[in-house]
Amino acid sequence: MAKVNKEDALRYHAEGKPGKIEVVPTKPYSSQRDLSLAYSPGVAEPCLEIEKDASKAYDYTAKGNLVAVISNGTAVLGLGDIGAIAGKPVMEGKGLLFKIFAGIDVFDIEVNEKDPKKFIEVVKAIAPTFGGINLEDIKAPECFEIEDALKRDLDIPIMHDDQHGTAIISAAGLINALELTNKNIEDVKIVVNGAGAAANSCASLYIQLGAKLENIVMLDSKGVINKQRTDLNDRKKPFATDRTIKTLTEALAGADVFLGLSVEGVLSADMIRTMNQNPIVFALANPNPEISYEEAMSSREDIIFATGRSDHPNQINNVLGFPYIFRGALDVRATKINDEMKVAAVKAIAELTKRSVPDVVSAAYNLKKISFGREYIIPKPLDLRLLTIVAPAVAKAAIESGVARKTIDNWEAYDAKLKELMGRDNKILRYIYETARQQPKRVIFSEANHINMLKAAEASLKEGICFPVLLGNEEKIARIAAENHINLEGIEIINLRHDREENRRIEFAQQLTAKRYRQGMTFEDAYEKMYERNYFGMMMVEMGQADALITGVYSKYADTIQVAKDVIGFREGLNHIGAMHILNTKKGIYFFADTLINRNPTHETLKDIVKLTHSSVQLFGYDPVMAMVSYTNFGAEPTGSPAAINKVVQEIHNEHPEIVIDGEMQVNFALNTELRDKKYPFSKLTGKKVNTLIFPSLSSSNSAYKLLLEMGMADSIGPIQMGLKKPIHILDIESSVRDIVNVTAVAVIDALMEEKKKQ
Repeated sequence: MAKVNKEDALRYHAEGKPGKIEVVPTKPYSSQRDLSLAYSPGVAEPCLEIEKDASKAYDYTAKGNLVAVISNGTAVLGLGDIGAIAGKPVMEGKGLLFKIFAGIDVFDIEVNEKDPKKFIEVVKAIAPTFGGINLEDIKAPECFEIEDALKRDLDIPIMHDDQHGTAIISAAGLINALELTNKNIEDVKIVVNGAGAAANSCASLYIQLGAKLENIVMLDSKGVINKQRTDLNDRKKPFATDRTIKTLTEALAGADVFLGLSVEGVLSADMIRTMNQNPIVFALANPNPEISYEEAMSSREDIIFATGRSDHPNQINNVLGFPYIFRGALDVRATKINDEMKVAAVKAIAELTKRSVPDVVSAAYNLKKISFGREYIIPKPLDLRLLTIVAPAVAKAAIESGVARKTIDNWEAYDAKLKELMGRDNKILRYIYETARQQPKRVIFSEANHINMLKAAEASLKEGICFPVLLGNEEKIARIAAENHINLEGIEIINLRHDREENRRIEFAQQLTAKRYRQGMTFEDAYEKMYERNYFGMMMVEMGQADALITGVYSKYADTIQVAKDVIGFREGLNHIGAMHILNTKKGIYFFADTLINRNPTHETLKDIVKLTHSSVQLFGYDPVMAMVSYTNFGAEPTGSPAAINKVVQEIHNEHPEIVIDGEMQVNFALNTELRDKKYPFSKLTGKKVNTLIFPSLSSSNSAYKLLLEMGMADSIGPIQMGLKKPIHILDIESSVRDIVNVTAVAVIDALMEEKKKQ
């Protein structure tokens, strides 16, 4: 967990505009007509429609995407009863999480009222404003009374997150921990230390999932809740045990699961040692757990340990649940959040943990790899897949259980809508994958000793986009795969250096010699090169034994390019090759070139890059509108790079009038249509939105796209090779698994296009 000092925390909340959230208009407001539509007189029309049919509020107002985070400040985080206004920063923070993780708008409402009946009346009175209500930081037992009353009297989703959020996330972790330890929830003995709202809800949900009431022991500050006690309220009585035990030490002897929702330091290593084999210990006290991570892990080797902290594995964090639960509930206009929806969320979260983890998630937590196991029983909060996994599961459960007022017929469209909520539209990526799945091709992964290549091959096969072929020593590859839990079933491995490949090496060498003997290639030279992965793999593509090749994660791109030139060669009419990146930004899709190959392109090289990029952009279904960028505009600098670019543009205009391009121009003029058209109305780009940027050098293009990536302003697909006769795609060194899979899908499309040309 990141260390935070007082000064930093106060500065964060105070600087700039105070607080953490704001209201932003969603409709135009720049003209008098806009204002007349927004307010008087135009606003009367939706008012009258809603008067006739209250459900129309979901169509004409923000109600359907608006949640109230409501508290009276009686149980704030680890601070206790600090009052309504003192709890406001927490409620704003909750609103921020709703927005950034699920695109849900929030009003935080702090109610200065401790009387539960009066509090209930206040919330009921303002409820028509909202599509859902998240109750927050309200002490027990009043929180039970409040939630029960509101759920009974209101027809919108209500959830006390302190109760149910913790229950849902811990239940998902428990399911996975039990699977790893080969235990059944029906059989395990569970000890719950703490008897507040969260503990009560956790125990109840575990029972719904199959746990036996008689196998649960719950403790409060006075000890074990047993039937001999006479001081139990109605919330504790159902969990009273028949056993005569009185202490936590006694309860833990032979137990399988410990769930702590209490205070720091109540659990010891000696207590854990008395538990059953493979003990599952969830120490969730805030801010410090019932036992420290170091002490727990040293207690025994077979422990599975989780806390609420981000600085240790297995963080039980409510943010894994509430944004997506409300998202799913809102999207079907659910009247409540019922048990079926909670269980659906549990199962969805648990299942996501078992899927291959994107590199971007690992990178966010500075981890080399994450895979399902004792230190990964629950997804990481920054895993963006939670939105598209949990929300649909909750929505489906609402529909099937009869509490949805709206159904979803097209789940693929719903998935796309959820992805768009995160700011960027991945239509192009979906197009690439869907196209590749139609006719998957045989793709060689030449650097199969690299873990990312192996993971990408596995993922590509699962995605159905290709039939991977790995080049390398099968024993070494199998060892790497086993160490990293990579499943290579169904993936072909070719050991190019093995004796059984001798005939193929000879055949390839003969073919390469015949192709290159005028460039000094002898059979002996060619034969030796067939022991190199890239030469052998590219010859497979050249000879029609494979459709495409992916390489470059540790090869020097300059060397690899030379191999590609020798074996594959340039497309007809071209003397150069290039590379393009697709940038997916909040402002749309952009194509950048050349981003990998040509360090200081000549006049002729730039012309070829323009032509290559034009056809490549068309390949992805876009009409290229191209700008050649520099540090000046339209001949303002008569010498150097700007002048060279200006000359290229003029020649392209004369030789290829069908290509929509202009320049040289500064990037801001290229991307700001209004600014460009006003200043330079003569431009060939007038009235058009530029979607393709051609850079004057590799330094500028590489810096531009990597700057956008590192600042979180874009996702990328690439590098995409342009100009070779056949699909050979050379990656950036140490490309991520997702990058490799994306380029693999592009390579398949490339192969499909080559196939069509021959028909």
